[in-house]
Amino acid sequence: MPRVFVADKLETPGLDFMRQAGLELDLRPGLKGEELQAAVRAAEGVIVRSGTTITAAELETPGKLRVIVRAGVGVDNIDVATATRRGILVMNTPGGNTVSTAEQTIALLFALARHTPAADASLRAGKWERSKFTGTQLAGKTIGVIGLGRIGREVARRCVGMDMKVIGFDPFIPATAAGFEVAADLSSLLSRCDFLTVHTPLSDETKGLIGAAQLSTMPKGARVLNCARGGIIDEAALAAALQSGHIAGAALDVFSEEPPPAGHPLIGLPNVVVTPHLGASTVEAQLSVAREAGQLMVDYLTRGVVGFAVNMPAVDRAELDEMRLYIDLARRLGLLLGQLAPAAPHKAELLYRGDVAKRSTRLITAAFAAGLLETRVEGVNIVNAPLLASERGIEMIEQKSTQKGDFSTMIEAELHTAKGKISAAGTLFGNQYLRLVRLGEYHLDAYLDGLMLLFHHQDVPGLIGFVGTLFGKMGVNIAQMTVGRQSPGGVAIGVLNLDSQPSEEGLREVKSHPKISSAEVVKLPPAGQMPPWFG
Repeated sequence: MPRVFVADKLETPGLDFMRQAGLELDLRPGLKGEELQAAVRAAEGVIVRSGTTITAAELETPGKLRVIVRAGVGVDNIDVATATRRGILVMNTPGGNTVSTAEQTIALLFALARHTPAADASLRAGKWERSKFTGTQLAGKTIGVIGLGRIGREVARRCVGMDMKVIGFDPFIPATAAGFEVAADLSSLLSRCDFLTVHTPLSDETKGLIGAAQLSTMPKGARVLNCARGGIIDEAALAAALQSGHIAGAALDVFSEEPPPAGHPLIGLPNVVVTPHLGASTVEAQLSVAREAGQLMVDYLTRGVVGFAVNMPAVDRAELDEMRLYIDLARRLGLLLGQLAPAAPHKAELLYRGDVAKRSTRLITAAFAAGLLETRVEGVNIVNAPLLASERGIEMIEQKSTQKGDFSTMIEAELHTAKGKISAAGTLFGNQYLRLVRLGEYHLDAYLDGLMLLFHHQDVPGLIGFVGTLFGKMGVNIAQMTVGRQSPGGVAIGVLNLDSQPSEEGLREVKSHPKISSAEVVKLPPAGQMPPWFG
């Protein structure tokens, strides 16, 4: 029974869903230090919200840990880089609080435009200051939306409904897909904004995205909102722009340090509206992210389904079932070439032909990389294999062609090393059989499983009989045999699938034959055995 450590408070529907699926739950919110590290190591899955930070210390010796789920959008409280290196999947729940965060942004937009918090405080203090709190109308104004993911698009849609002009910016969203104007670059957006709202993750690329230089390019009197993550907007630069009067106001639900320290430069300014990170703080959002987090955990730990992953391609159940054999084939090709490579590889070129080219080849390439490194690197899996390959200087190159050749689908892999190249190609026969159809320049029809003896030889009469007789004397049964050659009597390659490991003495005798130039044993998984990381 997989064990899940729930490190922060999670609503009952998410907990019940995991229990009903047979998961064992460790509910101890608020653990710190060594207690937190021990709880993480003892679990196969961990769920966190924003209260618990999973650092490199918790992941250095991860024990059983396979997956971390963030019940929320941001994963800045998880050391994703270390998790990836350790082969730990990280997922989040981007859909659960989308509407609530968008609504909080709109609430702060109105509050900022109409001075609502200050007016409320004034009236409660016994004053009646209507002229002091004259606001600005939103209809007809231009709002810039940076980040056009789920939340950014929901904010934009609501602003369009309020007759605001929306200009978006996101380097990953094509202009035709947005439904409103999308700026070509950040500077062209900023110069046109009456209001600016940010909805990007916090990363090295987005930290300080809006600083003094960017604020100075905005029109005088513009207003700024941040309901995404503290640090995207430089708080000191924003405070200076507000104090100078260039920026008329700001509304913040998030801060670089939460809670913000005493004397924070933005808290005391009269033209700033602040709330304590309430974007996801609705009953509906809390229930939704709890259910979504529980679903992600159950799907992965019980069925191997990956959804909303931040450190590997996500794939749904139906697609995963269809890709199962492609992933197995790619991993076996990686294992084969990894054992046959004459030296450490520095580049792997993968060509996907036919039906496989229509799939999520990033996941298949990751499986190939995992197989390639599996016999050399401890703890490699489909999550960390691309990173580990990159750290070892192995460039992974993908090419695709939906055009079918001799087979309806084929994966070709070529490995480059300092001592030359080696290549192989595999295909699928039916719904369960994997075949090696090319090794180097030789065409074959060999089974890609179990113990394989590969030997280069001269294609002369009696040689195959010699090998068969020799293995018979050793008591090693030959399950399958195939030979690839280019011309009669020329150089050929033989592939034997063996039922047991031949002795070293027997291998030396094989290699001693004058017509055999090389012989190597390759170890692949038994037929049908998927990798342990597949789930």
